[in-house]
Amino acid sequence: MSSKHQKINQKVIIIGAGIGGLTTAALLAKHGYEVTVYDLAAVAGGCASTFKRRGFIFDVGATQVAGLESGGIHDRIFQELDLEIPDATFCDPACAVFLPDETEPINVWRDRQKWQQERQRQFPHSEPFWQFLEDLFWRSWRFQGRDPILPPRNLWDAWQLLKALRLDTLATVPYTFSTVGDALRGFGLDSDRRLRTFLDLQLKLYSQVNAEETALLYAATALAVSQSPLGLFHLQGSMQVLSDRLLASIARDGGKVLMQHQAVSIQKEKGKRKKGEIQVGIKNLRSGEIFTDTADHVVANVTVNDLVRLLGEQVPQGYAKRVQQLKPASVAFVVYLGVDRAAIPPDCPPHLQFLEAYSTDSHIQPHSLFVSVSKEGDGRAPTGKATIIASEFTDAAVWYGDEDYAALKQRFTERAIAQLSQYFHLNEQTIIHVEAATPQTFARYTGRDRGIVGGVGMRVSTFGLFGFANRTPLANIWMVGDSTHPGEGTAGVSYSALTVVRQIMAQVMA
Repeated sequence: MSSKHQKINQKVIIIGAGIGGLTTAALLAKHGYEVTVYDLAAVAGGCASTFKRRGFIFDVGATQVAGLESGGIHDRIFQELDLEIPDATFCDPACAVFLPDETEPINVWRDRQKWQQERQRQFPHSEPFWQFLEDLFWRSWRFQGRDPILPPRNLWDAWQLLKALRLDTLATVPYTFSTVGDALRGFGLDSDRRLRTFLDLQLKLYSQVNAEETALLYAATALAVSQSPLGLFHLQGSMQVLSDRLLASIARDGGKVLMQHQAVSIQKEKGKRKKGEIQVGIKNLRSGEIFTDTADHVVANVTVNDLVRLLGEQVPQGYAKRVQQLKPASVAFVVYLGVDRAAIPPDCPPHLQFLEAYSTDSHIQPHSLFVSVSKEGDGRAPTGKATIIASEFTDAAVWYGDEDYAALKQRFTERAIAQLSQYFHLNEQTIIHVEAATPQTFARYTGRDRGIVGGVGMRVSTFGLFGFANRTPLANIWMVGDSTHPGEGTAGVSYSALTVVRQIMAQVMA
């Protein structure tokens, strides 16, 4: 991007103050655009925000960050914004995965050699598969580092994509339609239950779907992002640090962020090209007032399902039908525990996964938990205390059915604590605070359709060239966030923000 930031006579409305929306707003404000962000929540950050209870600070959803390393996406964006990178430590291991009836975890180490030794010990005969994935990763990573536009929707996008291609990128093309399941069969590992289960657990965190369905090229990156020279980071303070710094940048450069303001509609008159052509209906949740704001561009940091709802009858039938036919997206149940530090075993890693049992029925998935644990002195808990955050993927239909909501929430909470108690020392003396969030909770506080977390699943049909573009079918209406390339996580949505900013700026320079 240009280093010259003169005033640009264009207004941009951004719907949603998640990390994708805030990053878009901060970059555009820095480059001279008039920016206003609207969000229905009381606190910015979306699924990467926090809440406080009894001296504990809980990360709402996201608990780890990628892309803070030199040259990483957050590093690039913070440099562009003249912001200091937040204090953080590497997660090492990135995750400790406990398979059913096993007391020794599979540790996903940051050091590549150490991780190689771990996987060779845990999954004998699988090394050719892992080397294959690593080769795909480096080719894909170099390609992604050249900022391609995926999927391209006009000639400028296509030119950015072509400029990013190199000879080594072409070696990934034959695997465009492959899944991790295809690769396992290709290497004769399809019957390795432990390996497949481990891959299912890890990939579900990133792609929202299992190994059989996850696009191979996406998985190659998702499974390698925790290794050096990259890595996953544990922020000092809380995940809110990211939002707070972006908010400060927006304010410094003249942008506005209005919380508890819900976007209810986006209207664009066909053929209109004058300034302020796009109208956004806004409801002030404090006063109940409904008003209209206008802009040259609207950037929606929402799910693709919510974008279709906001656009209403303007959405082309093909686009609406594609969204309607998407497989159900992931929703989550989360338990937040404030505990005495005595509940945490010695040398407990920052992130763990627990699987209740191996699957015996493809239609019934055993309960699994992804767990994040605070460190002493990281700002999330008082001295001698800790936070434990445990989430499990669940079926949205369960939470929007006929079962009594309070009873269902209590049942899920008790089951999660019972599962956690097999590792942590949890009892009446060590548990200080218990709270739970359901898909209905996330829907209420984020406005996301059915409380969706993680965006669309990274299947072949929805990844890369076949994913949802930042350019929507309606000119100057854009989408950022986990429904777009390259998917979920703070690094992924920040990349989508950078892409949209480049596209909007290219129109001004044209």
